[in-house]
Amino acid sequence: MNEAAPILQATGLLRSFGTLQALRGLSLEIFPGEIYGLVGPDGAGKTTAIRILAGLMAPTRGEARIAGKDPLRDRAAVREMLGYMPQQYSLYGDLTIDENLSFFADMFCLSRKDYAPRRDRLLEITRLSRFRNRRADALSGGMYKKLALACSLLHRPRLLLLDEPTNGVDPVSRREFWDLLGEFTHEGMAVLISTPYMDEASRCHRVGLIHHGITLQDGAPSAMVRAFPHQVLRVSGGDRDAISASLSTLDGVLAVSPSGSRIRVVVERKAVPALAQMAAAANATYEAVAPDFEDLFLTRMREGES
Repeated sequence: MNEAAPILQATGLLRSFGTLQALRGLSLEIFPGEIYGLVGPDGAGKTTAIRILAGLMAPTRGEARIAGKDPLRDRAAVREMLGYMPQQYSLYGDLTIDENLSFFADMFCLSRKDYAPRRDRLLEITRLSRFRNRRADALSGGMYKKLALACSLLHRPRLLLLDEPTNGVDPVSRREFWDLLGEFTHEGMAVLISTPYMDEASRCHRVGLIHHGITLQDGAPSAMVRAFPHQVLRVSGGDRDAISASLSTLDGVLAVSPSGSRIRVVVERKAVPALAQMAAAANATYEAVAPDFEDLFLTRMREGES
């Protein structure tokens, strides 16, 4: 249990757009020095939640607090504590790396004395120093995201909000990006990150699985997987497409997903005999495997639909 006070608290967030309910009572809290992952499919409400927490949108109901302050009513105080990196491109493409950093430093009212060493450190750890005269629109996707991160960190925020920051970024740049987050949380900064990637969810200290605007489950990813109550099987052989279709109709099967030439199945334990019978009839074999976070995610999404 974290004994520090949470830097962010959200309680019962509801947000409607006409008849569409993007959030339906979302609650979460984040502590200093931790990465909290908001994990869910497109349309789950992740971006709406982050925009409310950043003070860019009012909730229809519920409340959010950053270090006890309302993001809407106490904008100036919250802005000093908050770093925000939106999903869409937010930098000036016709400005160089140096010029973008200088622009954001002016926005944060940083003195030149404070700005220069902070800029140099961020350029060093993001490995952008030798590209500082390159325009933002000439950067690769990974370099652009690292520059956007550097701009959001100039004023040393206590809380960083990241909306799918590695979407469309190559695997190497994604890994480097996460290494940077590890450095900053080690210094005590809190991070809220939304992501659709299961490997990234597993790197968070805690995650919240969000679907249709509500939290289905939250906790440490490893603990959530250890407590997973269902059986995971890997089915091999036979006609994969036909077997997948049959499995999807079998009572007690909770999730079916391709795994190379085989099929990964999450099934209630009581349904394993029926699955074994079906596999034998289809000239297929199966073996039990350890569950992973993706198995948990797919199962909870299906349960959330019911």
